[in-house]
Amino acid sequence: MAPLVDDTPSNGIHHETEGSDTKPRFLIIGAGSRGNAYAAAIVRSGLGIVSAIAEPDDFKRHSFGQKYIWGPRPRRDPDEAFTSHHEWIQCERQRRSSEVAGFVTEPAIDGVFVCVRDDLHASIVTALAPLGLHIMCEKPLATALNDCLAIQRTVQAQPQPCIFAIGHVLRYSPHNMLLRHLLLEQKAIGEVLSMEHTEPVGYWHFSHSYVRGQWRKESTSAPSLLTKSCHDIDFILWMLCSATPEGSEGQSHLPSTVSSVGSLKQFRRSMKPKEAGSATNCLACPIKDSCLYSASKIYYDRHLAKGITKWPVDIVNPEIPHILQTQGKDQAKAALLASLSSDYDAKTTPVPDIEDKQWYGRCVWESSNDVCDDQTVTLTWDDVQSTQRGAKTAVFHMIAQTLAQCERRGRIYGTAGEISYDSKAITVHNFVSGETQSYEPEVPVNSHHGGGDDGLTECFVRAVRAVKDQGMGVREAQEKFLGCSLEDVIRSHAMVFAAEEARTEGRVVEWDEWWRRNVVDGK
Repeated sequence: MAPLVDDTPSNGIHHETEGSDTKPRFLIIGAGSRGNAYAAAIVRSGLGIVSAIAEPDDFKRHSFGQKYIWGPRPRRDPDEAFTSHHEWIQCERQRRSSEVAGFVTEPAIDGVFVCVRDDLHASIVTALAPLGLHIMCEKPLATALNDCLAIQRTVQAQPQPCIFAIGHVLRYSPHNMLLRHLLLEQKAIGEVLSMEHTEPVGYWHFSHSYVRGQWRKESTSAPSLLTKSCHDIDFILWMLCSATPEGSEGQSHLPSTVSSVGSLKQFRRSMKPKEAGSATNCLACPIKDSCLYSASKIYYDRHLAKGITKWPVDIVNPEIPHILQTQGKDQAKAALLASLSSDYDAKTTPVPDIEDKQWYGRCVWESSNDVCDDQTVTLTWDDVQSTQRGAKTAVFHMIAQTLAQCERRGRIYGTAGEISYDSKAITVHNFVSGETQSYEPEVPVNSHHGGGDDGLTECFVRAVRAVKDQGMGVREAQEKFLGCSLEDVIRSHAMVFAAEEARTEGRVVEWDEWWRRNVVDGK
């Protein structure tokens, strides 16, 4: 995988500097928090151009365009903003027809970032694949295994191969790249015997996204192990399964079994404080000033009152940053509270109306959520004599009720030492020498996931650029810059689905048999 470098982006929209004509151009589908994160990362890198946005919400689409595409221009070009991917595809086909006919057209889009709701990934990626674009899809790849496999079949069936990336940003942070280098290449603790990895979601973060937000129900989204922690499972497999040396064929060490336990423990009606009575909305609750999960405390006191208008405030109401800037604090607060006051009656409001909306002021014990807030996954590996890879175990814990917010931590135990890590530092203790060394990799400013957003974006853009301008083959560029194949993506997602089957059926899953039955036969 290409090392992260310190590229200093030029100022201004599109980076129209020397050589900008050769920079790959990208369409972003979805102007939510992830679409904005990747667009900002493209701009910071200076390696590519954000050329178009597809987003149904008028305010989000225009705000995104002003930030990354057309800037202060009074009008935008018609090929820069679209209400849907369907509209963009229609426009692109027309552009290609005009180009074939000899007309001068706008420069082509080289790649696309798919950053929409999880359950839309499969339909959008399969619609884009025939156009031959390079694709980066936000995680998870899809919300069902069959859809993941359909994406794989569609992408691999195209006559023109493409670079395909997944939003498993944990692979691309400076911290985790160093951790993997120490573990696999330097063998800093000898052969790995066991690994413990924890994702502490954060008590109010979980209430925002997985109790009140769009990932609250398995039936309308997916299990929280998939929507929140699929890249943690991928991280573990990346650390413990990968071929050594990097890129060698047939040397992957795959797990033998997967098991899981977990449930929804806190955010359910039986845990509701008696003092809250029959209140279903925080703003009308008698304990709103003392409740840990009071919506006004989370979104106003903790964020807007301090001038913070980005996530999670702009998820509740995307217009609040603009309102604060143009109308002031009082109007911004009023708009926030108006959004939080929205509620439903579980007995009379139609279920589709409840499920189609996020209810950020809803009582966390009266919400329609059912995803796990505490889950543990255990993976085991057997000895493989042909590859000289030994038996080992990995335990992953996702827990909602934590002070730390997505600041992963863990320990890895080896035959010659022990590694402990959190989101900032890595500590290696060597049993042989008795020495302890600590590392604190530098994290890019303004990049989330420890620099992983910027790292993934840079690697994807560099891969696209290598294919476009340097004549590099897609497979070579995929391996050199991304270090992750579509088969790797399918395997790590399949591991999540296998873990969920193990949890819901209360059994240990034999991985080889499960893979053959659900993936090999499913193809």
